[in-house]
Amino acid sequence: MQVDGYIQALKDDLNGVAQLGDENVARAAQLLSMALESSFGRRLLEALNEAALELTTQLEDARVEVRLSGNEPQLVVVEEQGEPTAGPADEAFTARITLRLPESLKARLEEAAAREGMSVNTWLVQALTRQAEPRRSTSGRRRMTGFAQS
Repeated sequence: MQVDGYIQALKDDLNGVAQLGDENVARAAQLLSMALESSFGRRLLEALNEAALELTTQLEDARVEVRLSGNEPQLVVVEEQGEPTAGPADEAFTARITLRLPESLKARLEEAAAREGMSVNTWLVQALTRQAEPRRSTSGRRRMTGFAQS
């Protein structure tokens, strides 16, 4: 899916409305549309993500993911293959979170998930579940701290 056409259409709409004003309004709209270009793209990706989540709730043994190929998003249907869930079997994945991270970290996460044969979402859920597990308390143990010199 190419979002550039949609971004251009939004810019054209803004410039079309600005034509109702004078030359200064038109110039301001042109500058504003250039400044908002990345925001337009980000908002379109968020809308695609929402649509993918909505479609996923309608599928039984598959999910819809938004994947980026370069700068272009792709909607991909992924068949579930009995991936283990992080919680009880009756707990659905209904909570959502938007996470922004560096491209280099995203690439490392994708590689780690691929090595384990699972989606990035499942890999992250499992990693977060492990980190959120209560740690064993060290109370009751004797602990010695400090340094020694030989």
